[in-house]
Formats: sequence, structure tokens, C-alpha cells
Amino acid sequence: MSKLNDKLNSRRVAIYVRVSTHYQVDRDSLPVQKDELTNYARYLLNAESFEIFEDAGYSAKNTDRPDYQKMMSRIRTGEFTHLLVWKLDRISRNLLDFAAMYEELKKLGVTFVSKNEQFDTSSAMGEAMLKIILVFAELERKMTAERVTSVMIARAGKGQWNGGRVPYGYRWDKENEVFTIDEAESQVVLQIYDLYEKEHSLLTVAKALNAQGLRHRSGKEWNPTSVSIILKSPFYTGTYRYNYYDMSKRNSKQDIKPEDEWVLVVDHHPAIVDAERWKGVCALLDRNKRGWLYAGNTYNRKNVHVFAGLLTCGCCGGTMSATSNSRELKGGYRPSIYACMSHRKNRGCSNKYVSDTTLGPFVLNYLANLIKARESFGKSTSPETLQKKLLRGEMFKDVVCIKEAGLMELYSLYKSEVTGIQYTVRSAEDIEGSTTSERDVLLSEKRRVERALSRLKSLYLYSEEEMSEKDYILERKVLTDQLEKVDARLNEISKALTSEFNISDDELLERASYFLINQKLADKRFVDYRRLLMESDPRVIKDFITSVTSNFCVENGKIRSITFRNGIIHEFVYSGE
Repeated sequence: MSKLNDKLNSRRVAIYVRVSTHYQVDRDSLPVQKDELTNYARYLLNAESFEIFEDAGYSAKNTDRPDYQKMMSRIRTGEFTHLLVWKLDRISRNLLDFAAMYEELKKLGVTFVSKNEQFDTSSAMGEAMLKIILVFAELERKMTAERVTSVMIARAGKGQWNGGRVPYGYRWDKENEVFTIDEAESQVVLQIYDLYEKEHSLLTVAKALNAQGLRHRSGKEWNPTSVSIILKSPFYTGTYRYNYYDMSKRNSKQDIKPEDEWVLVVDHHPAIVDAERWKGVCALLDRNKRGWLYAGNTYNRKNVHVFAGLLTCGCCGGTMSATSNSRELKGGYRPSIYACMSHRKNRGCSNKYVSDTTLGPFVLNYLANLIKARESFGKSTSPETLQKKLLRGEMFKDVVCIKEAGLMELYSLYKSEVTGIQYTVRSAEDIEGSTTSERDVLLSEKRRVERALSRLKSLYLYSEEEMSEKDYILERKVLTDQLEKVDARLNEISKALTSEFNISDDELLERASYFLINQKLADKRFVDYRRLLMESDPRVIKDFITSVTSNFCVENGKIRSITFRNGIIHEFVYSGE
């Protein structure tokens, strides 16, 4: 008998209670759960040792609840023998989450008990019933969500407001359930339309509003996203649009449902702008999307970043992204700026940004020297002489030498043309798999994740469908983790380009010669990159550089190496190193 008492006294029960809304909290749902569960633990489980963990106002759709996490941490240390809940859906409405928790409880030897369903998992029947009930609990949750969605769509179809953030420029009269125009804010809306029709720039409009001391209703400054939301919304024409965004994926406002699923109620409320003006502004927005110019079904980059996709960070090995310099130089020239993604995100990389004004002159003059050196190469030319010809020019004054391996490969190439003796260049044919298509897929995925991050931020800050800070932080972490993985793989590929990227040595030199001759640069002592960029189509220059090179490693404003498409790599040593 004493052993039985010891066993009963050793029972330590963790009691978990939860309600998902403040309404339930106010209705004393938590106190009721606490009272009944403590009595259940004391009189039915015969346990005197118990502790209550409660999460008020948290949903059970996931396990990101503070007291739940705290409780599980203590269960893992062996502090409790039982976990007691009011109902199964109090602890989880997600089958996968519960299954993972339950498997962990089994391994720890902890018994799960649900009061209302009247079972515990110390028996086989209780365990089976638990799994069956959980399946139906999740089914009920999904059916409830579908019913709620149907009701909301039906309400919207009747012109009834389903709640959410009231659009800027309007006020919601709860008593009469109608929208009225806020005169002060509506004037700002009209000013936004006027400015955009004049400037065709979201950023310019935002700066103009902020310069006047105008602020959004939240008190924050205007930015291109908040301006865009107002310009794109048909609400300002008096049209109520519902079921437009697909929020089930929790990605962003850019996930738009098929048009036949939209609910549109015309003349739902007073208009601030007329429909024709709104349509005209939307057309302007489509044509002036940042960085793109549309022409029929095709498009071209407005700002061509010549070295985009070719640069690797010499400090951390990461990719370098491109943007335009905010300051326009003399003659309307606006150089591109390239910076390491890790440096931009403050992840410990110390690499400085580098500009076209540094990269362009170095690269084009080096390629010009490469062609000229080939034309003057003779049987008596030495590797030292070849190096001097390659490093001729003011922009190479800090370069001490080219590392021997790459220099000798080029020397062997030139010499074979003179003597007829063939040489062997480094090959990537032994690398397994094709990284060309994988790289394209990864770059596409990288752009998708970056857009998703941007849209997630917009959703959190400006969406009519409110998003909690907690959900925002969690989903942002998922996306940033994805981005890091993509960047890591792209870096691996950039260091091991396969032969799919390679061209023959003759084709490499022919392409470079063709470009330089046609640009009348072969006879020039110095190639003026900036002037060439202003006089030529930047896409032609980009295509040329991409056709003969595959990668540039850049560190603190200096080009550390150039990888050519034929497999030759030229690494540079600078003075002071």
C-alpha cells in the first residue's frame, strides 16, 4: 500500500489551458478550465503536485505560444509525469504539430490526458481514440474556416463591410455602417494622384509628401509602397473589392486570385477620384514599374547593371547585388553600385561596395590589352613581357603581377598560335552535373524569395488584413533562411562552373577582337569606359563582357581575379600585399 501511495505522490501534472480570443478570456473561460482541471488532477489523477501553464489570446494553429514552449522545455527535463488539458484542441489544432508533440511525450514517458474527451494515453484504446479525435478536430477547423470564408464573401456581395483597416482618406461610421470621406486625408490622396501623374515616380511622390511634413495615419513617413497602395486601390473610385488577394499562403499581397473569384461592388461608397483617372494611373504604374520598360509583350531593363550576376565577394564568397547610384554624375551618367549581400544585411562581411567607375575601366582596358598583346606576340616574347603588356595603363598601377598559373596558360595559348604546338587548359568537365540550369533555377528562386520578403513587409505594414508582429517575424525568418541557402549554393556553383559555360580559346579571342574592332578601341591607348557607356547601348557592353568572362572576384574595391569563359583564371597581386 505504501508503494502505491509513493507512486501516486510521485505524479507531477502539467496543466495546460488556452483560449484564442480576448472575448473568451473575458467570458472566464480560463478560470473555468483552471478550476476543473486542478480538481481533475487532484481527485481523478490523485496528484497533489501540479502546475498551470496558460496562453491567453493565442491560436492553436501552431506551437509558437510562450507558456506552451516553457511547459515543453520543463517536461523535457523530467519535471512532469502527466500533461492534462481541457480539450484536445486546446493544445493543438494541427495534426502534424500534435503528432510530433505526442511522439516526444511517449519517448519521455509522459502520459497525455484530455478531460472532456475522457481518455488518457496510458492505454492502447486511449491512444487510438486520441489520433481519431485529432483528425476530426482538424477537419472541423478547416470546415469552419471554409464556412467563415463563404459567409464573408456573401456579406461582401451584398455590399457589407467585412472589417479590416479602413483605407486612408475615409472614416467608418459604425452606427450607420457607411463610409464617409475624411476631408483632410482625401486632399492628400488627390495630391498623390497629381504628383504621380506629373512625376511618374513613387519615390518622388513619397519624398514630396514627407518634405511637407505629411504623415500616414499611422504616423510613419510615406514610402513608395504606401503611395502605390493608394494609387492601385479601386476603393478610391467608390468600388468595394473583396476576395482579391489569396491570403491562405500567407505570402503577400501579390498573390492575386483569379478574376472570376473577386467580389466587386460598384458605387459602394463616395468616390475621391473618378474611375477613368484611376485606370489611367494604373496604366502609368504598369509602364513605369521600377527597373522595367514595357513594349508589347516584351520588356527591357531601364537601368542596365553591366556586371550584375558576375561578381563574387572576395571576403565571404557570397554574391554581390546591384543597384543604381542615387547621385547622377555629369552628363546624366548614373553608375551601378555593387555590394555583398551579407554586408548589406549586416551579417559580418566587411567587403566595401564597388562601382562601375572602378570595374569598367579595369575590365575593358584589360581585355583591350589582352587583344593587343596577342597581336604583337612573337616567338621571342617572354612571359614577363606578356605580363607587362597586359598590365599597361594607369588603372593597373597598383597591380604588382598576375599569378603565374593563369599567366602561363595564356602564354601557352599565344605561343601555340605562333609555333603550332597545342596546349592544355584547365577543364571543368569532371565536375558532375550541369550547373547551368541549376544556376538559372537558383537565380529565379533568389528573386522570388527577395520579392516575397518585400511583399511580406508590405503585408505587415499596410495590408487591410492585419498580420501580427509574431507571424511577421516567423515568416520573415523562414524566407531569410531560404535566401541564405540559395546564396550558399550559388556561391558553390560560381566556384565550379561546368564546361557548359566554356567556349573555345579561339572563340574567346574572336569575340573580344570583334567587339573592340567594331568599337574602334583596338588602336586606342586607353578605353574610356564612361564615354563608351554613354555612347553605346549598355546592353551591348554587358553582352560582350558576359560572352568572354564568367566571374569577377572583388574585394574592397579591387578586382582579385577574372575567370574567362575558356577556363583561364587571372589572379592579381596588388602592392602592399
